[in-house]
Amino acid sequence: MSDHSHAINVQDLFSIRDKVALVTGGSRGIGLMIARGFVEAGAKVYISSRKKEVCDRVAEELSTIGRCVSIPADLSTTEGSGHLVKELSAREESLHILVNNAGAAWGAPLAEYPEGGWDKVMDTNVKSIFFLTRDLTPLLEKSARPGDPARVINIGSIDGLKVPRVENYAYAPSKAAVHHLTRVLAVKLGPRGISVNAIAPGPFESQMTKWLLETFQKQIEAECPLGRIGSPPDMAGAAIYLASRAGAYVNGVVIPVDGGICIT
Repeated sequence: MSDHSHAINVQDLFSIRDKVALVTGGSRGIGLMIARGFVEAGAKVYISSRKKEVCDRVAEELSTIGRCVSIPADLSTTEGSGHLVKELSAREESLHILVNNAGAAWGAPLAEYPEGGWDKVMDTNVKSIFFLTRDLTPLLEKSARPGDPARVINIGSIDGLKVPRVENYAYAPSKAAVHHLTRVLAVKLGPRGISVNAIAPGPFESQMTKWLLETFQKQIEAECPLGRIGSPPDMAGAAIYLASRAGAYVNGVVIPVDGGICIT
């Protein structure tokens, strides 16, 4: 006699329909790839980014395919983070998925690397993830169900796994910190019904990688075992996997989405 109690409906396995998600830095680059993927998959998605008009415009565009709401905020400051938590809490009773994607980079030679640049990168990439996740924990806890935890997905980088080719001294350590913070929070928040994982993207098209790709794209593609840079479905797919029933037992891991670059 076969056991049908675990029969799998693949549609349900990867479904995030009607889940409520917040994607920070959701108006461009990797954040937008994830936000668009979530909207297309039937989730209700809040996006946040610093520039109000850009954030509003992107939310309006995504609203033509599903549900997307703009809450502009500068997450490099505690005030901006507090504003986002307050606005979201006023609109939603619970939050199923938090994607911590807002990030900053700063390139400069070693001898003149500025303290201001260092602080901006660390504040945006590490500090803001910690405090935003902490302050949204009550909303995340409310969406947790047995076998279906709330999800936090942090966006790290393969630069946090290997040393990058560019002089970007604060960025790589900040992303390594994101990866370890992911593990720390996974252990602490797991018992509260919240899983925490990270995606470490390789090269994708974004404002942040514009210069890098203009300068090194041929070289990067030659060094990538799959011979190309990442595309939006690659990023959306990884995030949907982690946010859906398919990823419900995954906790505290860093998934490189880089075509194999970081292991070459």
